[in-house]
Amino acid sequence: RLLIVGATGGTGRQLVAQALERGHQVTALARKPARLKLQHERLRVVGGNVLDYASVERAVRGQDAVLSALGHKRWFYPNRILSDGTRNLLRAMEALGVRRFVCESSLGVGDSRGRLGLYFTLFVIPFILPLYYWDKSRQERLIRASPLDWTIVRPGVLTNGPKRGVYRHGPRVGNWIWTVRVSRADVAGFMLSQLTDDTYLRSAPGLSW
Repeated sequence: RLLIVGATGGTGRQLVAQALERGHQVTALARKPARLKLQHERLRVVGGNVLDYASVERAVRGQDAVLSALGHKRWFYPNRILSDGTRNLLRAMEALGVRRFVCESSLGVGDSRGRLGLYFTLFVIPFILPLYYWDKSRQERLIRASPLDWTIVRPGVLTNGPKRGVYRHGPRVGNWIWTVRVSRADVAGFMLSQLTDDTYLRSAPGLSW
């Protein structure tokens, strides 16, 4: 029984579809449920906002694990959507005894700083997406401080390409010079695989082709 947060985003949609393919019972938390446009006998779509603790707790109740592909497009003014939403998720999971948490972040955060290549390191992150990446850093710090069984997945630049099933993963993924990429489909597949693999328990592997 999986709760998928950010289910209407690019990675979130892949998580829902691939989780159903793997036979999981899926609950999708979405601010606008109608946007998911997917029906399945093992899928339950619930409306809610990660910034509202009560709706988060209702969604977390009865789950075995939570996968978060939380994101937004409010890039150009300060906000704490990622960190405050994740704080509510962690709080609800601790309160209800749900221990496994897999969260999508990004290369370029924390100790992977610089691994998205020069273009992102010197231009995109500091001049276009600094507020977004600051909140990602806050989000990761909250997860790392949690007693839960967490894994932070840090993909390279996301594409809508097909699932290859072959990718690089681990702490040294990325490149200091050129930009590395990976499809949302492969990110979702890797995140779901973490549910039955403790290799990266309480760590933050990078992911790229």
